[in-house]
Amino acid sequence: MIKDITIGQYFPGKSVIHRLDPRMKLLLTTLYIVMLFVADGFLGLAAGFIFLLFAFFISRIPLTLMIKSIKPIIPIMIFTGILNILFIDTGTVLFEWWAVKITTGGLKTSAFMIIRIICLICGTSLLTYTTSPIMLTDAIERVLSPLKKIKLPVHELAMMMTIALRFIPTLIEETDKIMSAQKARGADFETGSLINRAKALVPVLIPLFVSAFRRAEELALAMECRCYHGGEGRTRMKQLSLGVNDYAALGITVAFLVLVIVVNIFTVI
Repeated sequence: MIKDITIGQYFPGKSVIHRLDPRMKLLLTTLYIVMLFVADGFLGLAAGFIFLLFAFFISRIPLTLMIKSIKPIIPIMIFTGILNILFIDTGTVLFEWWAVKITTGGLKTSAFMIIRIICLICGTSLLTYTTSPIMLTDAIERVLSPLKKIKLPVHELAMMMTIALRFIPTLIEETDKIMSAQKARGADFETGSLINRAKALVPVLIPLFVSAFRRAEELALAMECRCYHGGEGRTRMKQLSLGVNDYAALGITVAFLVLVIVVNIFTVI
């Protein structure tokens, strides 16, 4: 399960989406999130899902990665689905026993929320799959640049966000190594009650925290040795600029967003 977590990983490529301006990709990701939350029914959500498949096809990112990004959130989806089934009692009653009541409205809402979560995770993961940490840092800094007028350390914030995102795969790999070493010493993480499993994770968390602090210290030392002193006076080798493909991608995304809104209107009518 741990090896299946792909959040924060970057997969180099030469697709159209890889070549898009990172600022535009941030905007497109935001519009896609809005698209998912604007959708009121399955038709609108289907439009968002088709847009997601289209984006993955163009980016040439294997769909297996999309499946891997979903696996870690399966417990969250199951928990969300159960809550919606148990606490939404609209529609026709299908099953009733004591305080438990399962209705068609609860099942529809549960399915709708699960599909929305899947699209949300896969859509946001596509941003990190196709954007390098350096380009993502530049994009976040450019987008937040107006906040410099109120003396907000925009460059430092962008750098911290990107480093945190970049170190997710590293920490996942470190966790997998520690768990493998503990299993070789007889540790059991898969059997027993929930409390026993939680207690078994303590020998994993302690060395993981130690390793994280050590890596942070090494990174800080490396940045200091390279005379890094923040964003003041820094220049960039690659200047960001919007092109035809960026505006075309924006137009397609806005078109899908309008389509979802129109579907909502006609569905209500």
